[in-house]
Amino acid sequence: MTTSRELIVEADGGSRGNPGPAGYGAVVLDPATGETLAERAEFIGVATNNVAEYKGLVAGLRAAFELFPDAMVHVRMDSKLVVEQMSGRWKIKHPDMKPLAAEAARVFPPGRVRYEWMPRERNKHADRLANEAMDAGRRGEQWSPSASTAAVDHTTALAAARSAAGDATAGAAKARAALAGAGAGAVAPADVSSPASSTAGPSTAGSPAAGAPAGAASGDALFPAGEALFTPDEALGAQARASLAAAATADREVATTPATGDFEAEAGRNAPTGHAARAAVGTSTVPGTGAGVTPAAATATDSTAPSGAPAQGWTGPDMGAPATFVLLRHGETALTPEKRFSGSGGADPELSPAGRRQAEAVATALAARGTIQEIVSSPLTRCRQTAEAVAARLGLDVRIENGLRETDFGAWEGLTFGEVRERYKDDLDAWLASPKAEPTGGGESFATVARRVAATRDRLATAYAGRTVLLVTHVTPIKTLVRLALGAPPESLFRMELSAASISAVAYYADGNASVRLLNDTSHLR
Repeated sequence: MTTSRELIVEADGGSRGNPGPAGYGAVVLDPATGETLAERAEFIGVATNNVAEYKGLVAGLRAAFELFPDAMVHVRMDSKLVVEQMSGRWKIKHPDMKPLAAEAARVFPPGRVRYEWMPRERNKHADRLANEAMDAGRRGEQWSPSASTAAVDHTTALAAARSAAGDATAGAAKARAALAGAGAGAVAPADVSSPASSTAGPSTAGSPAAGAPAGAASGDALFPAGEALFTPDEALGAQARASLAAAATADREVATTPATGDFEAEAGRNAPTGHAARAAVGTSTVPGTGAGVTPAAATATDSTAPSGAPAQGWTGPDMGAPATFVLLRHGETALTPEKRFSGSGGADPELSPAGRRQAEAVATALAARGTIQEIVSSPLTRCRQTAEAVAARLGLDVRIENGLRETDFGAWEGLTFGEVRERYKDDLDAWLASPKAEPTGGGESFATVARRVAATRDRLATAYAGRTVLLVTHVTPIKTLVRLALGAPPESLFRMELSAASISAVAYYADGNASVRLLNDTSHLR
C-alpha cells in the first residue's frame, strides 16, 4: 500500500488600494525538508485583497497538482476569511469570490486539502512573491521566476537556522543534563509561604530562580504569544532556558514546520509527548522544596490522566486538528490585590474596576487573534463577567460549565495565607504536604479538584474536537490542566505563575496526547 505524497501550499495576495493594483504569490513546499518545489506569482490588475488571496490559493493548488496529482495538501494562509470559507465554516457571499472558491475546491478531490490560518509574519515567502508581482506590474511587466529573490531569501534563512541548530543542540544537551540532575539547592525554589494570588490555593508567584535576570520569573519575554512552545518554569536557570529556547527554535526551522501563530500552532509532530515530554521539561520543574514546606511526593500516582496509553516519542501519526483550550483566568476582584483565598465556597465577588479593564483588554486581544470559536465559563461571577466581555466583542454565546469552578477553600475563604497559617497551621501544613488533604472546614482537596477538572477536560475535548475554545476559569483549574498535560507531580501547582486575566493554552489530540502551547501570557495587559 502506497502513501500519498504530502505537500504544503502557502499563498498570499495583496492590493495597493483595496481595490487597487493587485498581485498574488504562492509557494509549494516539501514538509519534510522545507525545499521549495514550485513558485507562482502574477500581477492581476485592479482587484481587492480578498480576490488576490483567492487567486493565489488557486495558483498554489494548481502548482501542487501539477507536481503530484494524488498529494495530500496542507494549505496555510494568513487570510482568516479564505481559510474559514474554504474550510466550510463561513459562508461565501461576495459574488467575485464564489467562482474563485469553487475553482479552488475543484483542483483536488474532496478531502485531500486541509486549511490552516497562520499569522502574516509566518507567510513571508508568499508575501514576498505577491509584492514582487505587484512591483512588476507597476513597471508594466509580469513577474518572472528568474528575477525573484523570494526562494533565495527562504533558503538563506533555512541555512542559517540549520547552522544555529548545531550550536543550539549542544547547548540544549547541557541544559537537559542539568535539568535531569537538578536537586535541592541547584536552583532557588519558590517560597510558597508568600502567595501572590488571591484566588488560588497554590501560590501564583514564586521567587525568581537564583541568578536569573530581573523579570525572569515571568515567561512572557522568552516565548511570545503564538509560539508553539510554552514557557519553562522560573526554577530553570537563565542559561538553561536560553539553550532550550534556541534548540526549540532551531528544531522548528530545520523541520520547516513553522508555528502557525496564536494557539493553533501545529506542534503535535515536533513536540515531545508522553514520557519524552516529562524527561524534557515535566520532571525538572520542581528542583526542591519551598521554605518550611514539604510538597507531596513527586512519585505519587495520578488517576486523572486520559484513558489509554498515548504514543511515546517525538513522532507519531497525524491525529488531525486538536481541541485547543485557551485558558483565561478571570480579571481582578477586590480580593485579588489583598491576596486572599477566593474559591467557590465563600462570597462570589464581582470584577473590580481594574478587573473590568483587564477583561476589556483581553477581549480586544482575542478579537485581534480571531481564532476563538466557542466560549465556556465557570459559573462564578468574576468568570462570567470576564467571559461576557469577550463574548460581546467576538459575537459569541457563553456556555456555563460547573466543572470549571474554583476550589472550595472551606474556612479559609476570604483569609490571607498568613491569616490561615496563624489560625490553622496544622491543617495548612497538611494541605501543602498532600494533594489529598482538605482545607479546614471541609473544603476540596487538590486531588478532588483534579478529578473534577480532568472529567471536565475529557468531556469538553470530546465535544469540541478540532475547535479552539476559550475556557474562562480560575487559578487552580488552569494550573491543574497544565500539570496534567505535562504529566507533572501535584506539587508543581506551587511552581507556576498565573496572573489575573492571563492567557494559557493546551491542545488535546485524539490519541490522548496533550501539548502545552502557552503559559501566563499577560502581554495584552501592558
